[in-house]
Amino acid sequence: MRSALFANPLITRVIKNSGYLFSATGITAGISMLQGILAARLLGVAGFGILGTITMFTSVVNKFISFRMGELVIKYVGQFSEAQDNQRAAAVFKVAAMAEIGASLIAFVLIWALSPLAARYFAKDISLAHWFALYGLIVIANLIAESSTGLLQIFDRFRRMAALSVVASLVTLVIIALVYIRQGSFGGILAAYIVGKTIGAVGLTSAAIFEATRRWGKGWWNAPLGLLRPQARELTHFAVSTNISASLSLINKDSELLWVSFLRNPLETGYYKLALALANMAQMPVSPLPQATYPEISREVARKNWSNVRYILRRGSLLAGGYTLAVLIGLLVFGKPLIQYLYKPEYLPAFPALMILLAGFLVANTFYWNRIALLAVGQPDFPAKVNLVLAIIKVTGMLLLVPRFGFLASAALLAGSYLLGVTVSVIKFRNSLSLKEAA
Repeated sequence: MRSALFANPLITRVIKNSGYLFSATGITAGISMLQGILAARLLGVAGFGILGTITMFTSVVNKFISFRMGELVIKYVGQFSEAQDNQRAAAVFKVAAMAEIGASLIAFVLIWALSPLAARYFAKDISLAHWFALYGLIVIANLIAESSTGLLQIFDRFRRMAALSVVASLVTLVIIALVYIRQGSFGGILAAYIVGKTIGAVGLTSAAIFEATRRWGKGWWNAPLGLLRPQARELTHFAVSTNISASLSLINKDSELLWVSFLRNPLETGYYKLALALANMAQMPVSPLPQATYPEISREVARKNWSNVRYILRRGSLLAGGYTLAVLIGLLVFGKPLIQYLYKPEYLPAFPALMILLAGFLVANTFYWNRIALLAVGQPDFPAKVNLVLAIIKVTGMLLLVPRFGFLASAALLAGSYLLGVTVSVIKFRNSLSLKEAA
């Protein structure tokens, strides 16, 4: 089996690069779990739910404005680098960074402006508005984080990214531990997350600028944007399509805690936050795979090596699906004792939601490549269309079911959206790939 998996050097490179990220993800997941345990025990279920609401609110607003510049950088910097056109490659990174800076500043202003409403309707306490506004500062630290991530990925700087992730998580853990030991307040826990995320974001940006200078020289920032005029329409279309897709994805997958907070209460939000955190154990080694796989399949698509594209995706599915199934079985057996002894018995109502979520994650993880594969074969519109349909179904389901059945309904809707969206996207990709092979 090992021979079959690693016979092709492409999959070996994917595993190696994702391995750097997985090492970091594994360490940071363990660190994050410790962070969560300490925060959950200190704040209680409702306070833990409010913490999740604040962090997710900032993330959702930022992602809503974002144009997913990392994906644009990977596709087009990679394309021009393959053609040895360094001037255009630098120009793509420059325009992506400029667009992301503008989007981040808009997101920051929105967070500050909407923080009173967020506190009133999500946290159910207007006096918490200043915490929503304060946490918005991480958006400023992440001014060009997406573009930086894309550049480091396309040039295989995964080890550097992994190290930065670990350092940021360790800083957060140390501060949270100090707050816990001193029986500190909610503000201390929130400050720990702000400091850690700021260190990670600034480090990522610095690493990307250093890499750009090393590749293209000190004057790379002066690359004229006019060089991209022939590709302007294509670049704009790609950025807008991925932004629409990402914005719709916020409704389908990335705003779960906000829906539960809005339609129910902080107590149920706390249960659901824990269920999502434990379910993410199933995504721990899988989450780096899209980042490591996308540059490889983009290069193989540009070279029209269709057999290599199929090979990478099949082997990736085998690895990701097998791991997720093992985690699902493990948590089915040991999930309740884990919650009871690490987080306190008061968090046990989170267990049913955990099992529901893992069923959806099994499908999503097995075909983790469904979206990036469509981008690689020139179908950036399709994920947006799928997410639009899923958003309509999901919002309708949320409004009808969550007020009655609570956070368990939210978990079921999320798992169902994974099953439907992934299935349709995989079928579309297979058809698109077949057409390209026949051309």
